Amino acid sequence: MLAGIDKLNFFVPPYYVDMTDLALARDVDPGKFHIGIGQDQMAVTSITQDIVTLAANAATHLLTKEDKETIDLVILGTESSIDESKAAAVILHRLLGIQPFARSIEMKEACYGATAGLQLAKDYVLRHPGRKALVIACDIARYGLNSGGEPTQGAGAVAMLVTENPRILALSDESVALTQDIYDFWRPTGEAYPVVDGPLSNATYIDSFVKVWQEYQNRYQQDWQAFDAMCFHIPYTKMGKKALLAGLEGVDANISETLLTRYEESIAYSRQVGNLYTGSLYLGLLSLLEHSENLVPGSKIGLFSYGSGAVAEFFTGTLVAGYKQHLQKTAHQELLQNRQKLTIPEYEVLFTKELTNENLAQNSDQTPYRLVAIKDQVRYYQE
Repeated sequence: MLAGIDKLNFFVPPYYVDMTDLALARDVDPGKFHIGIGQDQMAVTSITQDIVTLAANAATHLLTKEDKETIDLVILGTESSIDESKAAAVILHRLLGIQPFARSIEMKEACYGATAGLQLAKDYVLRHPGRKALVIACDIARYGLNSGGEPTQGAGAVAMLVTENPRILALSDESVALTQDIYDFWRPTGEAYPVVDGPLSNATYIDSFVKVWQEYQNRYQQDWQAFDAMCFHIPYTKMGKKALLAGLEGVDANISETLLTRYEESIAYSRQVGNLYTGSLYLGLLSLLEHSENLVPGSKIGLFSYGSGAVAEFFTGTLVAGYKQHLQKTAHQELLQNRQKLTIPEYEVLFTKELTNENLAQNSDQTPYRLVAIKDQVRYYQE
């Protein structure tokens, strides 16, 4: 029996900033953003949107009544938790109407958490025929106004329904994980923004990919020609390309060209959204599937997940016959096209607005599941 991704959807907030506007406001050459890091637009949230709001919107349109009755696991991968103790997945379980006898948990390891959740979900449904798991990758990446990391911010969620005999991507047992205790990116408890050693983080990311890829080749006796595409964690769109190029050194030019072309297809959505932390790998997968005309059922896809600190994993999946019928390309393109473009002053106001009940009440945001009030430190959402 096979297990993997049966349904797949993403959601981003209804606001964005154009990277040319941001570059000019920060007295930076726009090419540094568009070409240097590979970003065109950046998703922006208001105070009425948190990881619960984004995750619920990503998941709600995936689930039928039958899905809700057969989901035994709700897993949220995030590094943007709203509580140090209670998992946001518990709130999502209620908002989404999942049957009560389910486990609901949050998983954390920087940008890697959702991949741990996906692997757990796969193993669970293989051991429990007929049951399902919901895995959601959701984050709000914030580094602060006028900071070095500002152009690599973003927000959004990717929801995945994991089942036996999946209709999109069947996951294999071929997987290599790597853990290294490295302080390249972290956020101490109570701090609003992360601490980042940019050069070390970039170097660790590339080194981690090279290591897990070499170990994968040794364990499974497979090389580049076994793959039709590779997807990467995308903190900014040039990052994954750097790792791919490092791995492709000395590889046949035709193979390199094919994989680099597929990579460009995988970053189309991320160029318009920015960094989703845990969700960036899976937004890349969605972008690849919805933009590539060269993939077919049976195509083998490699996926590289990376979370600073650092945990990395390379794993694989195979496209299932009829997978295109279960994608939502038109809806995703409409979601991106219908967003409101913010001026830089509007963006800065949203970014710095304090989370108070007065400000929540005055906000005009109509996003479903939006945050409407906080009373006695309990969050209340529009239902």
